[in-house]
Amino acid sequence: MKNEINHEVSADLLKHLGLEFYSEPEQGKDCSTLNERLLKNGKFLTSLEEAIKKSGLQDGMTISFHHHFRNGDYILNMVLDTLAKMGLKHLTVASSSLSTAHAPLIEHIKSGVVSKIESSGMRGDLADAISHGLMKEPVIFRSHGGRAAAIANGSLHIDVAFLGAPSADVVGNSSGVYTNEEGKSICGSLGYAKVDARYADKTIILTDNVVPFPNSPASIPATDVDYVVKVDALGDSSKISSGATRFTKNPRDLLIAENAAKVIQESGYFKDGFSIQTGSGGAALAVTRFITDEMIKRNIKARFALGGITGQIVKLYEEGLIGKILDVQGFDTIAAESLRDNKDHIEIDGNQYANPFNEGSAIHQLDIVILSALEVDVNFNVNVLTGSDGVIRGAIGGHPDTASKAALTVLVSPVIRGRIPCILDKVNTLVTPGSVCDVLVTDQGVAVNPSRPEIKARLIKAGLKITTIEELKESAEKVVGKPDALQFKDKVVGVVTHPDGRVLDVIHEVK
Repeated sequence: MKNEINHEVSADLLKHLGLEFYSEPEQGKDCSTLNERLLKNGKFLTSLEEAIKKSGLQDGMTISFHHHFRNGDYILNMVLDTLAKMGLKHLTVASSSLSTAHAPLIEHIKSGVVSKIESSGMRGDLADAISHGLMKEPVIFRSHGGRAAAIANGSLHIDVAFLGAPSADVVGNSSGVYTNEEGKSICGSLGYAKVDARYADKTIILTDNVVPFPNSPASIPATDVDYVVKVDALGDSSKISSGATRFTKNPRDLLIAENAAKVIQESGYFKDGFSIQTGSGGAALAVTRFITDEMIKRNIKARFALGGITGQIVKLYEEGLIGKILDVQGFDTIAAESLRDNKDHIEIDGNQYANPFNEGSAIHQLDIVILSALEVDVNFNVNVLTGSDGVIRGAIGGHPDTASKAALTVLVSPVIRGRIPCILDKVNTLVTPGSVCDVLVTDQGVAVNPSRPEIKARLIKAGLKITTIEELKESAEKVVGKPDALQFKDKVVGVVTHPDGRVLDVIHEVK
């Protein structure tokens, strides 16, 4: 065979190498202008139904969503309503998390549209219904890092990802922020969505704000996107900062946060160039305001802050007390706007954040993490997923991811919450093993894991009120008594996994 310049190419060589011989295509190159090409590109579709049909979605497949709009999310309900009208059945919903906004999922489970769920957590009516046996199959709960790892290694395979983007161009370059006046629904980092877009067989971007090409910088590049659909609205940005991410004014939470700040300051890790993450929950999020003055006093700056980002973290950055922000999820609109406006506010995806198998992920570089807890037991095991009644009412989030890799893991919790003891002989559901939890800060004192005697010695030397976790449990029981053992049925409604994918615990149907 001879090429266009009359060079001989051996057919045997091509066969040996597994390559094909080039021949000129019958249709020449497209010589139309940029605007003409963008208008006729095949990605931008007129309806969600058309995108679903083109994606090849079939009964029994797995679809994914992100939760960056949290309680203000419209996307999941919008898509499932459409899928129900189209007659699809037995789907697996693999959302990065589920919130009170997703109660309509109940009817889609009852009708058979949805048969399985994988998520970091769930709340509200949906969680209550599942806790009482709504689904035949148990929900698989994964941490944020565990989910990213499972998607990357193929153990969680996504057929079609439905991802909301506050701005996108017609070929799919997508972002969680916008700079144009037509923008409606800012959410900030699309850290969890980025992983879905990269690994899903098909990715459909839903946006309420189509912007000129190229939408830059893009959280999700057009090369990871198959179809783009314009919708009326993605969500209510004002509801991102609610529930577990709200700004607390509770005096008890603020007392715990202040004490946690003192623990951090005297721990031995509060040094220039330290790294920090504050988890969700009022007391955990409030810690940053109490370390500010001490950072200024000691001339200490953090190298980076990690995780779900709040306006408090942004304030520290803008005051020059934090060098860089590594943002996998915005917890309020201040954080979302900072991602757009500040050059060292950096968007990272779920793999970069917390993949336990990759030493380059940020959790491996973390000095200090402050984490809330629904329950802690005398062995420092933590439950953040089920309530004292056994009902699912929370999310694993990045709790076990960060706890397992941070040099210092500080838990914050009241001793009693609404006449219910938070320190128990045994937590109802194991989410984070006690072996990776170092200090528990409560409104009645600080307990240090016996595995960290050097931390205990430093805190005692600094004059902090140190007690044992057993004494904290006993003080709660003196006030409210010892709780009766919960009654469960045999049916398993949830499976809790470790970030490495192994099963930690199971959740039974509430009696």
